[in-house]
Amino acid sequence: MQPESTEQPDSDTVIPYQGWHVIHLFFQIDQTQWAMLSDEEQREAKTSLSEAVQEIRSAESTQLLTFSMVTPKADLGFMLLTDDLHKANEFEKRIGRALGPDMLTPTYSYLSMTELSEYTTTEEQYGETLVEEGIEKDSDEFKEKIAEYNRRIEKYNQDRLYPNMPDWPVFCFYPMSKRRGEVHNWYGEEYETRRKLMAGHARVGRQWAGKIRQLITGSTGLEEYEWGVTLFSHNTQDIKEIVYQMRFDEVTVKYGEFGEFLIGLQLPLDELFRRVGL
Repeated sequence: MQPESTEQPDSDTVIPYQGWHVIHLFFQIDQTQWAMLSDEEQREAKTSLSEAVQEIRSAESTQLLTFSMVTPKADLGFMLLTDDLHKANEFEKRIGRALGPDMLTPTYSYLSMTELSEYTTTEEQYGETLVEEGIEKDSDEFKEKIAEYNRRIEKYNQDRLYPNMPDWPVFCFYPMSKRRGEVHNWYGEEYETRRKLMAGHARVGRQWAGKIRQLITGSTGLEEYEWGVTLFSHNTQDIKEIVYQMRFDEVTVKYGEFGEFLIGLQLPLDELFRRVGL
C-alpha cells in the first residue's frame, strides 16, 4: 500500500493523505449542434476528445473509463480517478470542452474519494474469533492464520485506496447515505452494533464474488450523499439481483437512503463514438 503522507503538501497540489479523488461525469450530446458541423469539423472534434482521453489516461496515478449510458438520462459517461484535485479539475473541464462549445451538456456529476472502511475487522478482533473457534493463542496455527489475515487485509486496503478498475462491460453508479431519522439513526447506534451490522451486510455481498466488482467511495462533506457506489459486472442481472438482495439486509432496511441509479456500457472510444451517434 502506498504510505500515508506526513509531509506538508506542495502548494500546487491537493493530494489526500491516502487514496485518490474520484469524479463521475455524465453528459448529453447536443445532436442538433453536432449535425451543423461539417464532416471535417466532426472529425476534428472526435480527434480532440480522443486525444484528451489518451493524455488523461497517460497521466501518473490516473485512470479514466468511458461509457455509453443506457436510457436518455445521459449519452456519455466518464469515471475519473486521480490523486491531485487540481488534475481532477483540469481533466474534467477538458473533457467537457473537448467536442467544442455547447456540444456536451452536463446532466449529473459526483465527487468522492477512495477510502478505507471503518468497520474492517482488526487483527485483534480476528484473533479473538480464532480463539472462539478453539485455536490456541500463540500456537503455530494461530500465528499462521494471523499472518495470512494481515496479507489479505493489506491487499484489501490497497484495492480500496488505489483500485485498478476493471474493463467489465456493465457499469452502475448510485449515491447513498445512512439514515439519520427520528426512529432509525445510524449515527446514534454504538460502534460495535454498527460494525456487526456491516459485517452481515458484507456477507450478503460476498455471494456475488467474481460476478460483481465494487468500489465504495466517500463523499461526506463533498456531496449531498455520503458515499458513491460503483458496480461492474458482465451481466445486468447480477447488478439487479445484488441490489435487490441487499435491500433485505438490516443495514439497508433501516438505514439505507439511495439517490439516482445510472447504468452504462464500458466501450472503447471508436465504438463509443458510433454508439452515441458521433
